[in-house]
Amino acid sequence: MTRATTESTITDREVKLATTDLELLDCFTVMNELRPHLSKNEFIARVRRQQASGYQLAFCCDGDNPVCVTGFRVGENLAWGRYLYVDDLVTATAYRSKGYGTTLMDWLKEYAANNQCEQLHLDSGAQRKDAHRFYERENMSVTGYHFVYFPGAK
Repeated sequence: MTRATTESTITDREVKLATTDLELLDCFTVMNELRPHLSKNEFIARVRRQQASGYQLAFCCDGDNPVCVTGFRVGENLAWGRYLYVDDLVTATAYRSKGYGTTLMDWLKEYAANNQCEQLHLDSGAQRKDAHRFYERENMSVTGYHFVYFPGAK
């Protein structure tokens, strides 16, 4: 059971792992809000390739339609030990501030604990101020910078 929010009285939102191609496709519209560069045609193939290295997609619905989606993986490194890394987390625009993001974050925290993860990590684009406020409400801390290098770029 997830914590109730002031915006919604729904407390039994089920979170499911997307395992079938149909479930993955059902998640595409929501994921596309966060990752607009992806086409529907390449989405399943990309998710399936990432699954080979432990990526999973989870979602919660309003009725039969996914409205909040997360992509994540469990890993281990010297800096963090065993961790859960959130690659993607997005709630459909029309369903924001209704507790769906909190439902999925609570589920991710529980999943991390159940899988002996010492930490939960995610990166967020510098421009995503609303997301940052949400993460801070979820007791997450800003702990560093993320740098990127693009080979071949001048």
